[in-house]
Amino acid sequence: MLLSPTLRFSKPTAPIITNIPLRVFSAKFQLTRRPYMSYSANASPSDQGTVGEPPSQSRTDSGSGSGGGSSDVVLVQYVVLRRDLIDTWPLGSVVTQGCHASVAAVWIHRDHPDTVGYCSDSNLDHMHKVTLEVKGETQLKNLAEKLEAASIQHKLWIEQPENIPTCLATKPYPKSQVASFFKKLKLCK
Repeated sequence: MLLSPTLRFSKPTAPIITNIPLRVFSAKFQLTRRPYMSYSANASPSDQGTVGEPPSQSRTDSGSGSGGGSSDVVLVQYVVLRRDLIDTWPLGSVVTQGCHASVAAVWIHRDHPDTVGYCSDSNLDHMHKVTLEVKGETQLKNLAEKLEAASIQHKLWIEQPENIPTCLATKPYPKSQVASFFKKLKLCK
């Protein structure tokens, strides 16, 4: 017998002793996403695929569908970690900090067209993320200030309750718009 949701999850007021075997419940559900359009750097709106059109059927700039003449915008998210933490903290903890910053940056800018395109069904298996490193806290804060001055949207992750800036992540951007801010940083290894 199935109980109503309120009864299934409510805490009993008195201990219940029973020999009735417990069942594991599972539910299946389907999420439905709104269709959206992909875009190209030099394409006019008439050159774009129709809403809901699968990516393989979208037209390219040349209209041939071959993909050879396409100049699709490459969306990228930059994640910058602190090298001093990589050397002193457990690796999993540092990776977690980067994940926090990345997810927060995407969530904060979830309605921006670049973020929508980056998180689209057609891009999920082709996301571009670049993970870089800076020496320490001072360099991370300096980078954050430089990005703010240039109006580059990002999330500086500050670990709480310690109040330690650990990393930052940009919102997804066309690579051509933000690559110059990160060209002097080393890949995180």
